[in-house]
Amino acid sequence: MAARDPLLTVLKLASEAEEQAALRLKAAQLEAQKRKQQLDALNQYRLDYMQQLTGQQGKQISANYYQQFHKFIQQIDQAISQQLRTVASANTQVQHRQQHWLEKQQKRKAVELLLEHKAQKRERAEAKREQKLADEFAIQQFIRR
Repeated sequence: MAARDPLLTVLKLASEAEEQAALRLKAAQLEAQKRKQQLDALNQYRLDYMQQLTGQQGKQISANYYQQFHKFIQQIDQAISQQLRTVASANTQVQHRQQHWLEKQQKRKAVELLLEHKAQKRERAEAKREQKLADEFAIQQFIRR
């Protein structure tokens, strides 16, 4: 009887949905991590480039070199700003997918709880039936004596 329980089908579907949500969450987390690493690389590149200018202190540098340097730093800063937006977007995606996964997990747990309550109810009914049979048997034994 329990094998035909529609709740088992619901549980299977809920578990599959939770697994899919977990996979999507993991993918979003990996993507966010990748974007953060790219941001870190851009920041490190900017720092390295700034250190090159610091290494030029005391030496004569042309105005043209300084302008090109400044323009390049601005381009790196723009790339960093864009990457910051990308990281924020990826983090938002992680939050949404985590919430979705939590909802799917909650649904699965609710179905499991329903199945557990149903099984306990069935066990109580079975125990009651067995007790009734045992009582009837005892009464029959008593009457036969």
